[in-house]
Amino acid sequence: MSGGVGPTCNDISLPKEEESEQKQSNDATNSSKTNIKYPTTPRKAGFLSFRQLNALAVIIIFSASGMVSPEDFAFVFFSLSYIYFMSKVAFPTLRPSKEPPAAVFTTPEYKLLRLYVFVGAVIGLFLPIAYIFHGIFEGDKEGIKAATPHVFLLTSQVFMEGVAFSDRFSLPIRAFVPVCYNARRIFTIVDWLRSELVSKVDEEYGGSKTRLYVGTGLAIANLAFWCFNLFGFLLPVYLPRAFKGYYLNKVIRD
Repeated sequence: MSGGVGPTCNDISLPKEEESEQKQSNDATNSSKTNIKYPTTPRKAGFLSFRQLNALAVIIIFSASGMVSPEDFAFVFFSLSYIYFMSKVAFPTLRPSKEPPAAVFTTPEYKLLRLYVFVGAVIGLFLPIAYIFHGIFEGDKEGIKAATPHVFLLTSQVFMEGVAFSDRFSLPIRAFVPVCYNARRIFTIVDWLRSELVSKVDEEYGGSKTRLYVGTGLAIANLAFWCFNLFGFLLPVYLPRAFKGYYLNKVIRD
């Protein structure tokens, strides 16, 4: 995630390959500006990574459970069609087909970002999934129903980030996926928190108080993390760098 937990550096997938510096053989006036980082082995379109396969498995399981709303399904299909539309109309790729896609962060930043993405995966995926499975044993249908949309959209984001991080899409498209999904998921997390604080109390929740406290704390932690991720990282840091790299590359090629 790119703060995604996927490869945009990608709201929840980063490429696992280490990035190395390559100097482009342009004229001398541009040589100082063209030290662009590239992954050593770019992923070709049409190949699913192990992370994507895991995300796809979770998507299928939650879809089969009947707990995913039609609106969330529609959002995922819309995002898929929209990135293809944007890649053709607004942000086409600028590089030769065999040239690896540019990365946004340098190697030292990349190491810190991987740690940040790992924290996001724990808070946003692993703990909520454990909370959902625990709710099955306790019969907490309200808690499961409230947490499922966030998990479904986050795994969909991981899958879509893997799709965007290919040789078919440019940097702005890769940045669009986590920003779009992160913004959408904040609303699902607010609904989750409202369910924990209001719905369960009004309906005289019969489960353990420990689960109620854990669910509330988990919803608050996710709301805080993903709000920071959107407003403190993706919009002010990642998105400007993605556009800068894209248009700098465009100027150099023109």
